[in-house]
Amino acid sequence: MKKINLAVTGCMGRMGQQIIKSVKSDKNFKLISVTENHKINKKINGIKINLNTEQAFKNANVIIDFTIPKCTFQVLKIASKLKKRVVIGTTGFTIREENLIRKFSKKIPILKAGNMSLGINLLMYLSEIASKSLGKKFLSKIFEVHHKHKKDYPSGTALMLGKGIAIGKNQNFYNLLGKKFLNKKTFPYGNKINFNSIRKGEVIGEHEVKFSSGKEIITLNHEAFDRALYSEGALSAAKWLMGKKAGLYSMRDLMNFR
Repeated sequence: MKKINLAVTGCMGRMGQQIIKSVKSDKNFKLISVTENHKINKKINGIKINLNTEQAFKNANVIIDFTIPKCTFQVLKIASKLKKRVVIGTTGFTIREENLIRKFSKKIPILKAGNMSLGINLLMYLSEIASKSLGKKFLSKIFEVHHKHKKDYPSGTALMLGKGIAIGKNQNFYNLLGKKFLNKKTFPYGNKINFNSIRKGEVIGEHEVKFSSGKEIITLNHEAFDRALYSEGALSAAKWLMGKKAGLYSMRDLMNFR
């Protein structure tokens, strides 16, 4: 099988470094380009770090992007022009930016996920089923913990899980978006979905979805121990995206959830 030419953006970031590490042990890929959004006079695996330019991406089959929204749109503009596939793991997009990504997906195949872990995507699916099955008598809330370096909150993963609850209720997620707490010991259930984010230490990721009727509580949770599960999920997404037409896909599509 011919190797997939891969470009990795944000190559100096935590996930960029982890993806580069995972590529070394995956025979399906050949790393051909690494980029940052500012000039760095350095090489990674013998490859010079470039800025996000047409030259940097012209020979890539797929671009994996774990950066910040501003950088992601730099990448999407170039990828759209060159007709390149893009896997987006970046989080923190506004509603307007989400809609802009949909526009780009009409031209190129894009797989976007707030979390690339197969386990987390299963958790989202289970949250959807629970939300649908339990009905209106149950209120829900989401709790998440990440390392102290993570700036955005709630995490993209927590928002994904909230979307799962909204899908189960057949409602627009943004209409169900409740209060966003940071570093609170306790936080309430509400008629909308409330979130509490803890930032401490070097925690890779913990997520918990809770449903309560006042008489009983159902808890669904996931804990990540190794950042490699995200990079391996991203590589699975990149490989899967190779056979797809223009469109906006998710890990749900990859895992074939109905």
